[in-house]
Amino acid sequence: MRMVDVIQKKRDGETLSEEEIRFFINGYTDGTISDYQASAFLMAIYFSDMNAEEQGYLTMAMVNSGDQIDLSAIEGIKVDKHSTGGVGDTTTLILAPLVAACGVPVAKMSGRGLGHTGGTLDKLEAIEGFHIEISESEFVKQVNDLKLAVIGQSGNLTPADKKLYALRDVTATVDSIPLIASSIMSKKIAAGADAIVLDVKTGDGAFMKTTEDAEALAQSMVAIGKEVGRNTMAVISDMSQPLGYAIGNALEVKEAIDTLNGNGPEDLTELCLVLGSEMLIAGEKAKDTKDARKQLNAVIKDGSALELFAKFLEAQGGNPEIVKNPELLPKAAYQIEVKSTTTGFITKMEADEIGVAAMLLGAGRATKEDDIDLAVGIVLKKKIGDAVKSGETIAVVHSNTENILQTERLLLKHIHISQHAPKRPKLIYKVMK
Repeated sequence: MRMVDVIQKKRDGETLSEEEIRFFINGYTDGTISDYQASAFLMAIYFSDMNAEEQGYLTMAMVNSGDQIDLSAIEGIKVDKHSTGGVGDTTTLILAPLVAACGVPVAKMSGRGLGHTGGTLDKLEAIEGFHIEISESEFVKQVNDLKLAVIGQSGNLTPADKKLYALRDVTATVDSIPLIASSIMSKKIAAGADAIVLDVKTGDGAFMKTTEDAEALAQSMVAIGKEVGRNTMAVISDMSQPLGYAIGNALEVKEAIDTLNGNGPEDLTELCLVLGSEMLIAGEKAKDTKDARKQLNAVIKDGSALELFAKFLEAQGGNPEIVKNPELLPKAAYQIEVKSTTTGFITKMEADEIGVAAMLLGAGRATKEDDIDLAVGIVLKKKIGDAVKSGETIAVVHSNTENILQTERLLLKHIHISQHAPKRPKLIYKVMK
């Protein structure tokens, strides 16, 4: 088989066989296929697309390019959740103990963040003593004992995806739905999940800016899941404004604790109930969404989800006292109020630009090598549809320097106020199975 023939076949819009796709992935991973041929192949996929069967072959070829995590020693149906990312997306910190408290095992492999704020691992490391490095046997035992463990991703998980992602970044092929879908699904499948619940974001702060693109991506990922024998479903959710109020690692941990206490922001709480319900159904712990929501609300109300979160933190070296006293989390030296310069209603909050404002404080990484300041970030005081008066606080900046002029300018520029009250954005657009 020759790579040039595979490239030509896909360039001409023909369907590739499993053998041809596996030939490409194996060859590119071991270096026998060059970057220039791989680039041509990615561009051929970009223009000619891939059907569900081809996407399934591509996904499994990437899964088989490296290590796979065997979770068979963990009792029950292992359900994983993946979000396509956004601003203030704290759902994993809430969902993991919430779902685990209802009896669904959560064996989670998470990554670090690149962009607005840290990833799940960075947020957890805002908790004194918490560590992500535990052995596979400890990981399995902890999930069997507590129903919950979170560790860092294996270095050799889907190496083909790592190489391809770097190449896509420099060949203008990042925003190809078959390539995005197979990249996400390969990592989830290699991590050993039996069932996968996807939170696909749409709006200003999301990778998929339109609901049509978000639905197309969700449809592709659900189809891949079915193609390779994984129970997969997707929720299309809004990211036209930051989720919740907190943006920044320690600040988001505090908001997660508030939510597990039943005092969280309305949108963050509702999204966790929607995603959690699907996870309980996939884990065969609830017969329908009504039953699932009842269980989830019950473990919030009786405190068992929060108690499990504390046990999980302690099991991985973290200080469980932060659950009762979030003031023990890292705190920035300065809390500076940003005040509205006009009276009216919040009509738009450009989530991606607000995320950039938090990143400039040190809450996120512009490059993989950047250090994160776990204490800094932004706490919003208003959301779209809220009334605001001139001089009223619209956000509080948590900073370790008094000079927040750049952050303040970004917030005032990208939080739009007008005289007419807008419709509040819809939170859940669609559930796809």
